[in-house]
Amino acid sequence: MLRPIPEVMTVPNFEGGGIISFHEKDVPVPGPGQLLLQVGANALCGSERGQFYDGSEVTPGHEGAGIVAAAGPSTSTPVGAPGAVFLMDFCGECRSCALGFTNQCLAKRADYGFNVDGGFGVYELVNENVFFAVDSDMTPTEATLLLDIMGTNGHGLRRARLVRKDIESAVVTGAGPIGLGMLAMLKVMSGFDLPVAITDVVPFRLELAERMGGLPVNVADESLAAGLKRHGLVEVDAAFDTSGRGSARREALDCLSQRGVLVCIGHGQGLELTTSPDLIGPERAVIGSEYFCYNELPSNLNYLREHKDYLMQIITHRLPVSDIQRAFELFFKGDTGKVVIEQ
Repeated sequence: MLRPIPEVMTVPNFEGGGIISFHEKDVPVPGPGQLLLQVGANALCGSERGQFYDGSEVTPGHEGAGIVAAAGPSTSTPVGAPGAVFLMDFCGECRSCALGFTNQCLAKRADYGFNVDGGFGVYELVNENVFFAVDSDMTPTEATLLLDIMGTNGHGLRRARLVRKDIESAVVTGAGPIGLGMLAMLKVMSGFDLPVAITDVVPFRLELAERMGGLPVNVADESLAAGLKRHGLVEVDAAFDTSGRGSARREALDCLSQRGVLVCIGHGQGLELTTSPDLIGPERAVIGSEYFCYNELPSNLNYLREHKDYLMQIITHRLPVSDIQRAFELFFKGDTGKVVIEQ
């Protein structure tokens, strides 16, 4: 429900050192082509670790969803429309955008929550082109799933299919929220019978992955190869690294079949390989996958409509913005799935 728009709002202030206080900011007024959103929910992300521990000059939050509270001139989105915010403010005109690769915009104007104020505030000002409208009966928390959980991982699978169309088995390294999202999108997009092994060292996350149909491998206790063998797999057609760890990428590459593909989704460390035996001989591929394309949102919305209950399992904690300090502390301890701040 829309509230009267105040002149000033109280928002989280990421001071650094793992401390979040609150301070006041003016509520922005939308200009031409802009929308002011009354934020309903914003999910936490591992990429905010730096902001939590090092501080941030802007209000973080890049997985936001809410309701249009005000619309500036030259916009067509009605006040009251619910929707989610695409992280990257793409230009819509460059070579990449013309082909639909909005995640690779050559003249990107902003990254919401990183260099302009994001969704942990009460209101968020965005350009209309990054707003994606959702069903009127969809909650803001549900809508956040369209972003890093479904968007980033659906894009990773689409990237893998460019190389390997006949994926009949997969492994996901890392069972954090992105890894759980990758597991979910593999099941949703490829069929729930697809065997998907998933690794981690946190029992809570591996137990959740198993409830979602994954084949858990605790790499604190066994190697990936041993875990795959235990689950009846010798090799897999596709591997998706969400951990960002070089050792995890190396193990994933080693378990790939001929024509297999390793998709690197998690930022972090590197990967050492030997070209001939790792790539040329077996015709394997190693590719990167960054966020997702805006034009993938409509199909992902259909997946969310069809599999909402399944996907909502990934969200394990929902806290009010007044508890954002505790939310981040819980999240970085690891015994959570996705954590969402609700306004």
